[in-house]
Amino acid sequence: MTLFITILQLLCGLAVIAVVLLQSGKSAGLSGAIGGVADSFLAKNKARTWDAKLARATKWIGAVFLILTLLLLILG
Repeated sequence: MTLFITILQLLCGLAVIAVVLLQSGKSAGLSGAIGGVADSFLAKNKARTWDAKLARATKWIGAVFLILTLLLLILG
């Protein structure tokens, strides 16, 4: 049982790494710092973008990773 959970945790950790690396940077760069970021049509639909889905996946996979870690701690 512990081996199965360890393998799941390893796969979950690799998935977290992959999802985080796929996300784009949050900084707007020098142009965003000087001019500011104006609300546009794309900013209003931010929850539907690829980055929003990756951020949501990061939270869920991270939560599963945490639960698996706690489960391994209890079983060990």
